Amino acid sequence: MTVRAVAVLTLLAALAPSLAGCGTASAPSPPTGVDELVIPTPSPDPADFVARVDNPWFPLTPGTRRVYDVADADGTHPLVVTVAPGQVIDGVGTTARVQTERGRRTVDFYAQDDRGNVWWFGRQGEWEAGADGAEAGLAMAADPRVGDGYRTAYAAGVVEDRASVEAVSDDLVTVVVRSALRPGASAEQTYLRGTGLESEQVVSGAYRVVRLRQ
Repeated sequence: MTVRAVAVLTLLAALAPSLAGCGTASAPSPPTGVDELVIPTPSPDPADFVARVDNPWFPLTPGTRRVYDVADADGTHPLVVTVAPGQVIDGVGTTARVQTERGRRTVDFYAQDDRGNVWWFGRQGEWEAGADGAEAGLAMAADPRVGDGYRTAYAAGVVEDRASVEAVSDDLVTVVVRSALRPGASAEQTYLRGTGLESEQVVSGAYRVVRLRQ
């Protein structure tokens, strides 16, 4: 099973009766954005993935290093993000995003499919797609659209986040993330074209603001 759902045929079948009675109707457009994706994906096909992650909203080039400033209830401190080659997870080669904050190191693994969508495959020491029922979810669509909603990953009791695209412009995408494990809490993330995450702000829950250092 691939990461794509067979959505086009289903759509055509559903529209067939109405089209039959309207000879001048134009052919329906195929789904776009996340419509053709199975999210989260229970069995990713390695043949659907490429070796790079160059989605303009979520680029991960090995060797990249970025510094963010974090403000929370305890004050301010830096957060450093680096990118390195990852490991094979659920049969798919990944790229690692390494985050270091107050001495704690968090490693997340991502892979990009051949249509440019970026998938989250796991977090070191916490969960991996394909293990114990965990499934890879969508980190960033190739073509984000306002109103799109999707799971960023699924591992029961560990990560149950859902994202919704709130705004899209030529240079920025704004996403709000909520988790079933933290009812009432939500975070707003902005992604800058060509850079990736620019800022993250908790809009409901414990105070925390993360901004890319200029």
